[in-house]
Amino acid sequence: MPQTYIMVISGKPEGPFSITELKAKGLKPTDFVKTEAMIDYKEAHEILELREILGFAKPPVIPQYFGSFDQRLLASIIDWLIVTGVFVVPTLLIVLISPVKMLNMILSGSLLVVIPVAYLIYHIVMESGPKQATHGKQILKIKVTDMQGYPISTGTAIGRNFAKVFSVLTLCVGYMLNFFNKRQQCLHDMVAGTLVVKDRLV
Repeated sequence: MPQTYIMVISGKPEGPFSITELKAKGLKPTDFVKTEAMIDYKEAHEILELREILGFAKPPVIPQYFGSFDQRLLASIIDWLIVTGVFVVPTLLIVLISPVKMLNMILSGSLLVVIPVAYLIYHIVMESGPKQATHGKQILKIKVTDMQGYPISTGTAIGRNFAKVFSVLTLCVGYMLNFFNKRQQCLHDMVAGTLVVKDRLV
């Protein structure tokens, strides 16, 4: 059965109306509507079905609560431990079992390249994924968004993580910028146009 909506007209609830009837009544993005199942009214542009059918733009979510420096640092430490553990533990087992010293040296030395590359890919995939956060960030309940609070694309995630080079090359001053702006952005956030926000409050 097609979904119907109750619409607030001149301060009074009327309906229910089908989507076709809502359109005929000139439903605007800021008009209040609800289904029978909804507890409270919402503006029409907040409802996915109405946005898709009537072409309303998704309302911006302006973040107000940002991830602090200590939360971001702790999340980074957790992520390093996770990524490092994934490669170090099996490599260590191979080194302990294998009698071939040359193989052991190659495996051990390759970690210096493999771990940073894996760490970079891990961040790009997780931050542009459904959770918008690495496992470390998820534990600390923070996530990465664009400047309007929306999820970031893979391209933005790539740019953000490569821009961390600038934060490091400035003798970590790029990270210290977190203390000196209202949105608590580091240099790489400014370059990529991203925010780290508290997940439960956005």
